[in-house]
Amino acid sequence: MEMKLRLIGNFARSASFEVESPEIYEQETPFPVTLNGEKILETKKNIFSLYHLTPDTSYTVTAGGGEPFSFRTKKESVFLDVTRFGALGDGIQDSTAFLQAALSACPRDGTVYIPSGTYRTGPLFPKSHQTIYLERGAVLLGKTDRSAYPVFPGITPGSEGGAEWFLGTWEGNPLDCFASLLSLIGITDTDITGEGTIDGSAEKGDWWENPKKKRIAWRPNLVFLSRCERIRFQGLTIQNSPSWTVHPCYSKDLLFADLTIQNPPDSPNTDGFDPESCKNVQLLGTRISVGDDCVAIKSGKYYMAVFHQMPCTNITIRNCLFERGHGSVTIGSEIAGGVSGVCVRRCLFVGTDRGVRIKTRRGRGKRSILTDLVFEDIIMRDVSMPFTLNMFYFCDPDGHTQYVQNPAALPVDDRTPKIGTVFLRNITCDGISAVVLAAAGLPESPIGEIRMEHVLARFLPAGQRVPRIPLMRDNCPEMSGRGILVENADRMLLRDVEILGSRDTGPEVTGVKNIVLDQTRFA
Repeated sequence: MEMKLRLIGNFARSASFEVESPEIYEQETPFPVTLNGEKILETKKNIFSLYHLTPDTSYTVTAGGGEPFSFRTKKESVFLDVTRFGALGDGIQDSTAFLQAALSACPRDGTVYIPSGTYRTGPLFPKSHQTIYLERGAVLLGKTDRSAYPVFPGITPGSEGGAEWFLGTWEGNPLDCFASLLSLIGITDTDITGEGTIDGSAEKGDWWENPKKKRIAWRPNLVFLSRCERIRFQGLTIQNSPSWTVHPCYSKDLLFADLTIQNPPDSPNTDGFDPESCKNVQLLGTRISVGDDCVAIKSGKYYMAVFHQMPCTNITIRNCLFERGHGSVTIGSEIAGGVSGVCVRRCLFVGTDRGVRIKTRRGRGKRSILTDLVFEDIIMRDVSMPFTLNMFYFCDPDGHTQYVQNPAALPVDDRTPKIGTVFLRNITCDGISAVVLAAAGLPESPIGEIRMEHVLARFLPAGQRVPRIPLMRDNCPEMSGRGILVENADRMLLRDVEILGSRDTGPEVTGVKNIVLDQTRFA
């Protein structure tokens, strides 16, 4: 098979490519990849990476016998092996100081090389303009003692003009939290690449015990980026996180390519990838299997939107595999700053509770506008509830109050959120159990538009379905075999939508002002 390639990440000693193909996530059969005429790997993935390249060197690569693609690796000023700084990689030594010494001493455009071995470490702080290369078999293994983790302060008053500065963050608020195993703070133009592993070893400590209780500070992420620009991650396995796994915050121009992000299925609040108040983020060719949402796009709670507003915009997710978890791709619920320009394409969702999951609530505020959300060319397998939109999400201590859960219209004010346009196109869902689409807008702030086009949904046989509650709102019943349920929306369009095996014969709508049904069939 002939394939056309696109270079998505060019590094000093590695590179990542994407096959331009309509196939979702991977090809049906493996294809060979050659480098300078020599076959070096065989893969099915639409996005793949090459390693052990030489800096500032020209190469030619082909995939599946297709057209050759030429590229040149980045320049490198110096190559620093951490073992020369004293790191042993024996899994016993506390390697924190030796690893940090290499990172701190590395000059501009240099590479810090971590060879195969297990390096027990506390939080590390990379610099700008460097590459960190983890060899295959290299493991950064997080220490389990809380005393080894510095605390990031939440709010710190500024010295000039009273402006405050925040660093620590916990579930959308500026609160004291522990530093992450990899803490990237205010840096630019840094690459973290290779075939190695970043392992938080959270299962060996007490991070997952009483997870909603603050002990000294809130639980750390495994990888945290704050106020960074032009940062790239490639190839790594990132696993066993104390809480959210990869958390870019108030950062822009980020690439995450060909990663594996995994946590045990019962690990609490271990979201896989949570960009919060970020701009221009790409998540490509990545497999995520975790204990909570695979991807959760956020922009903080009300305080952050009022005093530090930065919406999450221009988020691209493509050729990814999302397994297990509560939601494959979630938007919310900490989204007071707004989210727009999300495009999820050519992805595979397998065995998650929900596929596309949007969750907000009264109190997120007038800046919380969620719009221009596009999900297309997606295959879902054994996803119980493919599409859920919930504006009554009962999170936070006041989540079950009358203010949040009142089904009657309340006055529109500074704390009223909005969902704009949601597009669902070219999607196949097999193995549904509960409901195809459950959407609940606020009566005072209806969902702007839900557009479903070219969607095929098949239910499991009746005897195999497990009833589920699709929306985390008060008094939402368990469902099984339901089709499309929409409450409070300005417009709903169903075009070429086929639902097979539902006990419903058509959409069930309440408070929907404009409905367009075009070639829609329930059978």
